[in-house]
Amino acid sequence: MTMAGGARRQGPRKAATLYHEIILPSFLRVREACIRLREINQENMYKVSDRASFIARRAIWSMAIIGIAAVGIGIGFSLFLSNLLVRPVRQIMEATQKISAGNYEVEVSIKSSDELGRLTEEFNSMAKKLKAFHSLNIEQIMAEKRKSESIIRSIDDGIVLIDAECKVTDINPMAGEILRVEPEKVENRHFLEVVKNEQLFHYINQSIATGKPPQIGEKENVLTVERDGGRRHYQFSVTPVQGRMGSLLGVVLLLRDVTRLAELDRLKSKFVMTASHELRTPLTSIGMSVDLLLESAPKKLNDKEQQLLSAAHEDLQRLKALVNNLLDLSRIEAGKMEMEFSANPVPPLLEKAAAFFKIQAEEKGVVLSFTVPEGMPNMKADENKITWVLTNLLANALHFTPRGGAIRLTAEAFAPFIQISVRDTGPGIPYEYQSKIFDKFVQVKSDNVLGGSGLGLAICKEIVRAHGGTIWVDSVPGAGSTFTFTLPVAA
Repeated sequence: MTMAGGARRQGPRKAATLYHEIILPSFLRVREACIRLREINQENMYKVSDRASFIARRAIWSMAIIGIAAVGIGIGFSLFLSNLLVRPVRQIMEATQKISAGNYEVEVSIKSSDELGRLTEEFNSMAKKLKAFHSLNIEQIMAEKRKSESIIRSIDDGIVLIDAECKVTDINPMAGEILRVEPEKVENRHFLEVVKNEQLFHYINQSIATGKPPQIGEKENVLTVERDGGRRHYQFSVTPVQGRMGSLLGVVLLLRDVTRLAELDRLKSKFVMTASHELRTPLTSIGMSVDLLLESAPKKLNDKEQQLLSAAHEDLQRLKALVNNLLDLSRIEAGKMEMEFSANPVPPLLEKAAAFFKIQAEEKGVVLSFTVPEGMPNMKADENKITWVLTNLLANALHFTPRGGAIRLTAEAFAPFIQISVRDTGPGIPYEYQSKIFDKFVQVKSDNVLGGSGLGLAICKEIVRAHGGTIWVDSVPGAGSTFTFTLPVAA
């Protein structure tokens, strides 16, 4: 038991010794070797990872550098190529700008035989042709300019050329003499600096603004200038000058000397007034004598003598009417006829004028009517003078309207004027008379009716003009006539 027990106690002791002396140290060495191996493995892994990261970063930077270099090379190549392609086009463009500025001494160098080279060659050919055409055109323009200047300077009438900015571009010697300016010193100066006349400037400015000749009254187109101790009268006209595309280049002011005509007209009016006045007294005396003979002598005269006396009485009445008309016309033209302007309603005036011819119209079988719309404003006029105008127009209409015809008197308001018309269904007025029907002593020829003195419409025109209105006629031969005049609305 003792040996066996001792043997049993020695067995675990040997095992413990074996464990502590052999197995445990071996285990510890193996464990340390494993730990060391793990550390070596981890260390190698970190090194490999760092190296891989470094290689990756280097690869990224290398790719970035290579990419940037490639982009730079591409941009540089593209710029070089585009410059190579665009250079001829840029040269052509610069040459075009020089040509447009008037420099035709340009030539683009040809450095290739491709399409751009052929384009450059054609451009050079075009530039040479433009140069030749420009030289020829300049010569023609200068020749035409010299010709125009010679014509303008040789004309006896005054001519002033004005551009769209109201600056004087040219003036001939006659205009310089009329306006008392030196032609060489007024070019490119404003018109008002050269000619201090607001009326002329108004018409010129109106023509420049509208591109059309201004509307100038018959007696408003005369410029009166004090010259050589007397007065000179110049009839002027303003005409716009337009280019091919309709653009306004300027206006031409024409001054025509009408001093002699104005003086003749003044002397003629003075003579007519004097003669009419001198004729009035003897005609009145003769009229009284004829009237006395008509009252007392018929019983002592035979039929032929009575017819001659009646014819003399009628002729005397026409002479008296002619003299009175001449005196009235002379007074109006001389501005000596007094006008009593007042605000007058239109309907009573038309009714009064129509009433004068009511019986005559009925006897002739002519329908006479008048219409005035409601709310018609009053007109500013001399009632007696306008009544005379209406009766004269109605008398002419009744004179020329055949039996069964109609005469219509109407009024309309077109602010700031009132428009009054006398329309008839007579034979109308031939076209060759319509432009001069309001001139003195003009009579429309007719086979059916006798004409008057030819002064009635001339007096009507002067009376209407004195009121600040206008008068005109619309007529178609065979379809009647319409005489229309305007009067200002009363304020």
